[in-house]
Amino acid sequence: MKFLLTLLFSATLFISNKINAQDKVNITATVINITSNDGKVGFALYSKDNFMQTPVQGTNGKIVDGKSTVTFKDVAPGEYAIVCYHDKNNNDKMDFSAQRMPLEDYGASNNYMAFAPPTFDNAKFVVSDKNVSLDIKF
Repeated sequence: MKFLLTLLFSATLFISNKINAQDKVNITATVINITSNDGKVGFALYSKDNFMQTPVQGTNGKIVDGKSTVTFKDVAPGEYAIVCYHDKNNNDKMDFSAQRMPLEDYGASNNYMAFAPPTFDNAKFVVSDKNVSLDIKF
């Protein structure tokens, strides 16, 4: 009886983990117009609650032939935004002038450009039950 309960419990955990894994998808983001292959591109995935603070996921992408691609894995359904920048000097931060103007190229999902930092509403996209692929321009 104890063996049967253990087997039943293990099967339930396996099935529930499989269902939860199916709920999550991957987001592939590609910056398509990088002006040089120097440095790397820093990518950050945000939800509305943490926009421009601590990202849900963050990673760096190599630059090859003016493009950089990363994949955010196991993302739950919801609304998200991606912000990225060209870290030309590999110092792991976006550089600004004394007047607080960006010295490195940057972009966001939806490619909305303004003379201001991106906002969540301008950059948001929906993740549902299918993988997402986005092209971002600087």
